[in-house]
Amino acid sequence: MRVTTTQTYDRPSLLMRSLTSQADRLQIQIATGKKILAPSDSASGWQQLSGLKRAASDDGVYGENVKMAQSLLASTDAALETVETQLQRAKAFAIQANSETVTPEGRAAILKEVEAIITDLLGVVNGKDSRGQPLFGGAAGDAAYARQPGGSIAYVGSGEAAPIPVGDGVEIAATETGARAFGDIPGANGATDMFAILNAFAAALQPSAEPGGVETAMTDLDAALDQLGTTRASVGARAFRMDLEAERLVDVDTAREATRSGLEEIDTSTAIAELQKTLTILQATQASFTKLTGMSLFDYLR
Repeated sequence: MRVTTTQTYDRPSLLMRSLTSQADRLQIQIATGKKILAPSDSASGWQQLSGLKRAASDDGVYGENVKMAQSLLASTDAALETVETQLQRAKAFAIQANSETVTPEGRAAILKEVEAIITDLLGVVNGKDSRGQPLFGGAAGDAAYARQPGGSIAYVGSGEAAPIPVGDGVEIAATETGARAFGDIPGANGATDMFAILNAFAAALQPSAEPGGVETAMTDLDAALDQLGTTRASVGARAFRMDLEAERLVDVDTAREATRSGLEEIDTSTAIAELQKTLTILQATQASFTKLTGMSLFDYLR
């Protein structure tokens, strides 16, 4: 009888190597909690996981940008609210100054209040955002407004602040320019701006002022307040949009995590059971192979 040893050794050896590799892979999966450790484990699964990781990274950046936009919009609205309060005070003083019962001393006191409002507002509109940039200055400059040699206050900002990307192809303007928020107001004598209105009001309170200046200031202050209200509504709408975008990012992340978990994470109990089964088969194969290779030619001839 001719005894061939190739099949006797090769087939069990291949089986044991395969079982050992499978057991090693199961042990790593149990230790890491992941069933896809390399592209060879699942080419399509690996590709999907790579796409999910890229999307998560992108949305992480967008999430930080949304937070930045929310912060800037909140700062913008807070500043606009302060301006609105001061303009309402100025309007109240204009009504008081327009009364027939106001005395020269009373008008002088109102003038000091209006001058203080102008100074306060100049500080508010020149406030910096969390990035250290002028909140209402647009794209450039260290300030939005500056006093001119003659005492007037002029807008010195320029352009538009760069929009903030908050999604794929989605950007948000998180601040307002002073020119849009406080300028181009349709006043009684044509387009004007907030500081020109207040300076004209202050001039109308001077003892030598011509009649009618205070009434004009009242009309112009109403127009300034209307424009300010429109600006605040726009800022509020953008803030609401950012709240929705923040919620969307959370929902997308939750769904993405569920998909990733289904693709990548193992069922530990099932994996342990599979490992025990594989080790049992491997041990049985090893025992059989050891017994088989220990047999002599005489054992085959019996």
